[in-house]
Amino acid sequence: MTLSNDFGTAAAGMAAIVLMGACAAIRRGRRKSPAEVERLRRLEVNLCGRIGWGRILEQAEPLANGPTGPILLYAYEVAGVTYEAAQDVSALAEVASAAPYLSGQTTSVKFDPKHPTNSILACEAWCGIPDLVPNRNASVGHGEHSANPFPERT
Repeated sequence: MTLSNDFGTAAAGMAAIVLMGACAAIRRGRRKSPAEVERLRRLEVNLCGRIGWGRILEQAEPLANGPTGPILLYAYEVAGVTYEAAQDVSALAEVASAAPYLSGQTTSVKFDPKHPTNSILACEAWCGIPDLVPNRNASVGHGEHSANPFPERT
């Protein structure tokens, strides 16, 4: 009788191993690519984000094992705290093509109010860069969109 109990235990163990392997293979197949994770992050910030003023500092050079397209470095202020961030804009064709000319430009930044370090300059459904959005500043008085968002730093 001991032999049949050992066989049942071994069979149950083998079935568990096969099931765990199948689950791991399925999970691996559904894993999102880094580009998809970033796209979903941008869209989430767009949905829940608040808009504040910021300034594009410069275009950074792509890193060897990082994004291959343009990366914009920017600064913005939330509740008296200044944040500096970077966004890979290679997936946003219009922003990517304009990136070399945007340094120093005032822009709108969307940030997550619960986590202000999570921010975007643009996404697939929104763009905070004034020159890239037709008629965006039509209701804003002349010159207001180019005001210094950090007046104490002039």
